[in-house]
Amino acid sequence: MMRIALIPARSGSTRLPDKNVAELAGHPLLSYSISAALESGCFDAVHCITDSATYADIARSYGGTVAELRPTSTAQSNSPDISWVRWFFESCFVDAPIDYFSILRPTSPFRQADTIRRALAILQDNSRADSIRAVEKTSLHPGKMWRMNGPFMTPLLPFEQDGTPWHSSQMAALPEIYVQNASLEIARFSCYAETGSIAGHLIVPFLTSEAEGFDINYPLDLEIARMRVARGEWVLPRICREAH
Repeated sequence: MMRIALIPARSGSTRLPDKNVAELAGHPLLSYSISAALESGCFDAVHCITDSATYADIARSYGGTVAELRPTSTAQSNSPDISWVRWFFESCFVDAPIDYFSILRPTSPFRQADTIRRALAILQDNSRADSIRAVEKTSLHPGKMWRMNGPFMTPLLPFEQDGTPWHSSQMAALPEIYVQNASLEIARFSCYAETGSIAGHLIVPFLTSEAEGFDINYPLDLEIARMRVARGEWVLPRICREAH
C-alpha cells in the first residue's frame, strides 16, 4: 500500500500574488513542503497539484512529481479541496493501492520532516480515527464574534453558560477553542473511498507550535517569516534538492 503527499499550489492568489512560490531564504515556499515531505520518509510519492506550468517546473526541480496540470475549475479562489483531490485520484491515480494521503500546503513552510512523522504516527496509533489535522489555540474566540443582520447584529454562536451569553463573558470563562492551520492533514484513503470526504468524522487533533503552524497568506506574513528566519528564531526545513 502506498502513502502519498499532495501539495496544492494554485496560481491565482490575490491576497499575496504567487504566494506559493514566494521567495523565502533563497527558495520558493513550495520547495520547503516538498523537501519536508521527502525527508520525512513517510511517503512513496510527493505530488504537486497545480494549474501552472511554471509552478510545475519549480516543483519538479525540487524533487516533486506533477502528473498533469489540474483543471482550472478546481483552482478557483472558492474551489473546495475535495474538487482537486477527487480529480487527482480519479484522473492521475486510478486504482492505485493507497493507504494514507496527506495534504501539505506550501504556505506553511516551517513544517518539519519530524512534524509529519509525528502526525502520521499519532494517526496510525489510533485505529478508530479517519484523519488527523493540524490545529492551534485561537486568540480570536468565536464566542465574541458577530454576524450582520440588516441594521442589527446577532452573535455568531448564540451560546450561554449560567445564564450569561458567551459574548458577555470573560475570555477566561469561555471554553478553549482551536482553529485549523495549513500545516498538515493526513487521512486514511479508505475514508475518502467510502465517504468522498478528505477528513471523515473522527478527526484527531495535531497541536502545532508557533512556527509549525505559521501560515503565509498576506505580505506581512511573508515579512514576518523572513524576519524570524534572519534572526535565527525559526528554522526552515533542509532543502533536499537544489533547483536546477
